Amino acid sequence: MTVLDSPIPRFHLAMPVDDLAAARTFYGEVLGLEQGRSSDTWIDWNLHGHQFVTHVAPERPQRIHNPVDGHDVPVPHFGLILTVPEFRKLADRLRAADTSFVIEPYVRFEGQTGEQWTMFLLDPAGNALEFKAFADDSQVFAA
Repeated sequence: MTVLDSPIPRFHLAMPVDDLAAARTFYGEVLGLEQGRSSDTWIDWNLHGHQFVTHVAPERPQRIHNPVDGHDVPVPHFGLILTVPEFRKLADRLRAADTSFVIEPYVRFEGQTGEQWTMFLLDPAGNALEFKAFADDSQVFAA
């Protein structure tokens, strides 16, 4: 089954960037996303079947952080829940691209309900991304 056939609705997310060329390099080359339609002020990206759009918007609000597990988690942030092999492959790809992590890849709740791998990074415009993977995907919403 592909994400297009999934009973889970796909999302659309538009994020501000201050440099469309830098966004094209980061999302297209570093993250390896397929580019869709574009103009001089925006680019559509295929984010694992979800429509993600980068829009030129040079002014940015002040960044907020929230303490989680001894880390300063940037808010807002977005990302994907991957499989563990996909997470490891992406972490390796980001390290190979000399990505600076806000929070290096690590395991949260190890050996507990909701065990998950997570990492945080910023795109060139300062948008925060989190990618994670669960040891047991059925525990994504476990309490």
